[in-house]
Amino acid sequence: MNDNGTDEEVKPGAKHARPRNRSLLREALEFVAIIAAALVITLLIRTFILDQYEIPSGSMQPTIEINDRVFAEKVTYHFSTVNQGDIITFDNPYPSPDMHDAVLIKRVIATEGQIIDLKDGQVLVDGVILEEPYTHGLPSEPLSTQHPGVEISFPYQVPQDEIWVMGDNRINSLDSRYFGPIEEESVLGRAILRIWPLNRFGTL
Repeated sequence: MNDNGTDEEVKPGAKHARPRNRSLLREALEFVAIIAAALVITLLIRTFILDQYEIPSGSMQPTIEINDRVFAEKVTYHFSTVNQGDIITFDNPYPSPDMHDAVLIKRVIATEGQIIDLKDGQVLVDGVILEEPYTHGLPSEPLSTQHPGVEISFPYQVPQDEIWVMGDNRINSLDSRYFGPIEEESVLGRAILRIWPLNRFGTL
């Protein structure tokens, strides 16, 4: 009722215009907050727990094929050391200028203090032939060339805090035979799961 004692007509929507605008702003802020939180959680997961990699080469065939996508977990090595047989991702000690190969994936063959040797196409660790069904019979031979500045001769003892890695595809892998052992601190994670393609989904 107005000052003249008559009912004053209220225009539809007049009282709700300002609260509606506030509601839209609140919804927009909530949406932005959700997106920001999701990005932060994703970053934390990829930094400390789990990361995904697409494999560009055939050095781990047939265990891991070209264009396979794998998950590598980053938790285990905070509490334990790298073990022989683990499939690991690590910083390439000699990446290309374009950095397309900044991260490599190989299998751990020997750890610090162990002596590795290559004889008659087989791998020996501490004088014992290593059983390697994952190579499917491919011979393990020394490479004819090594990275400039790297000199590897067999038998070879893995230095302290370093590990010896090799690809499962022994005839097509630039690994420790080429660039020498890698520092254990360069390990990024342990490959545990193939997520693509779906028909090959499974643990590694």
